[in-house]
Amino acid sequence: MESIPLWQVVSLSGILLWTVVSSFFNVTLKLRSLTQPWVTRHVITGTPLILQIQSFQHGFLDVLFSGLSCVVSVPFYTAFLPLLFWSGHGKLARQMTLLMAFCDYIGNFIKDLLSAPRPSSPPVRRVTATKDEKENALEYGLPSSHTLNTVCLSGYLLHYVLSYDQNKDVTLVLAGVTIALLLVGLIGIGRIYLGMHSLVDVLGGLAVGLVILAFWLMVDEYVDGFIVSGQNVTSFWAALSFLLLFAYPMPELPTPSFEYHTAFSGVALGIVSGVHQTYLQFHHKDVPHIFSPQLTLPIFVGRMLVGLPTILIVKFCSKALTKWILPLVSNALGIPIRSTCYIPELHGSDIGKKSDDRRQSGYIQKVFFLSHQDSFDVDTAVRFLQYAGLAWSVVDLVPSLFTHLNL
Repeated sequence: MESIPLWQVVSLSGILLWTVVSSFFNVTLKLRSLTQPWVTRHVITGTPLILQIQSFQHGFLDVLFSGLSCVVSVPFYTAFLPLLFWSGHGKLARQMTLLMAFCDYIGNFIKDLLSAPRPSSPPVRRVTATKDEKENALEYGLPSSHTLNTVCLSGYLLHYVLSYDQNKDVTLVLAGVTIALLLVGLIGIGRIYLGMHSLVDVLGGLAVGLVILAFWLMVDEYVDGFIVSGQNVTSFWAALSFLLLFAYPMPELPTPSFEYHTAFSGVALGIVSGVHQTYLQFHHKDVPHIFSPQLTLPIFVGRMLVGLPTILIVKFCSKALTKWILPLVSNALGIPIRSTCYIPELHGSDIGKKSDDRRQSGYIQKVFFLSHQDSFDVDTAVRFLQYAGLAWSVVDLVPSLFTHLNL
């Protein structure tokens, strides 16, 4: 049996302690009462600037900024990252996946902690051209997730590319920095033009993004080394994901932010677990890259034709299996559950022992921080596990299929 490194115990214990202390002392409400009025005031006073920017309204700008918002959205990265894994750039893919999960958690954590409003519409004109944008509009405002994610991912991609440039060509550096700055600027202006954010939201996203990027550049090699060859990798990451779910603050009103975090945390667990188990087979540094003689464009297209349907099937199957198993397990453990989305027969209902066996279920609920709730929303577990299964298939099941099919 592997020993548990001290840093793992300390980090998990720290998160658990924060969760208990913040819940006991109502830290979320206290921090919100200190920061929300200030942010709200700046959102209101920033409305004239939004209206001034929107005075340049044009169909081309609507399409441009809506398109850019889609390109830097979480669903786009979720679809793009598997292709990056299958193209042979495994290290970049897993780093960007984990960075995306980190950004998603921190950004949504702050959003729901502050619960600060978006610009009022009307008078602001809000453009929601896609279903994803309509769901984004239901979240709180500060910080702008699109700005935050663009800063982190474009910055890290630039760092990765330049680190492999042996000559450190000044022209390449300037071109890369210029493109990154231009993209961040367009995203920030676009979020204001579309009426999705005020200036304070964008500046907040920029500041938080720069802090996260600087932190990640200091720890990325350590994180990657741990995933590849560390101790207790899967068990530690599962425990970390579990605790982070309960460390998340409760917003004033329900928003989709927690759902987004839950899904991407599942993705991170699936990637970490799969890469750790199959690194020497599929993800080592000598795997062929796209456009090399071993991985030509036709072969890569074949990988997409095999891989994309496979991960969708795995997602569907893992979702169905989880929806079937979780109610059985919850009933056996005496945990009352409900479902607001995935399991229609549990809408507004509880499953669990509520009679003389209440004492036993009470202990289970305390372990799950549920003593203050009537029931546990099982949708969180369903969402987490289905995306964990999808991500695992990207780095484990699908590469195995590629090997058998000579792709």
